[in-house]
Amino acid sequence: MPPAAGAPRHSAFITRPPMRVLFLCIHNSSRSQIAEAFARKLAPAGVVVMSAGTEPTGVHPRAVEVMREIGLDLSSQSSKHLRDVPWAECDTVVTLCGEAEETCPALAHDVRRVHWPLPDPSAVQGDAQKDAFRDARDEIRWRVASLWPRSG
Repeated sequence: MPPAAGAPRHSAFITRPPMRVLFLCIHNSSRSQIAEAFARKLAPAGVVVMSAGTEPTGVHPRAVEVMREIGLDLSSQSSKHLRDVPWAECDTVVTLCGEAEETCPALAHDVRRVHWPLPDPSAVQGDAQKDAFRDARDEIRWRVASLWPRSG
């Protein structure tokens, strides 16, 4: 039985994992790129995975570096503008920063919108930046894995 009008809905991830997912962040340079790489590795066959930004700036070299540490290669990925991906066809849009939450386009009522407000590792300066990227990478890996839980 569907929930009563106005009643809160439980997470759709429990019954229906994403089949067409977009990871959205302003610059599409770090967090959304990392999420895209993990999703491509962890999602079941047939899932369409993409990332984009509203002001793409290129893939951050530090993101490439920390993903290479765990055997994932971002070198073939590129920053894309939201208008250059078929975001309207997605069933799930994951925003990875506060700014993306505010600039996310209007979505159809049946599109799940998930917000992961993660700190921008590129905002960290100096020697601590690499650790900030590793922390972001590890948090994103856990969150992406939760989108497609494995039965077992």
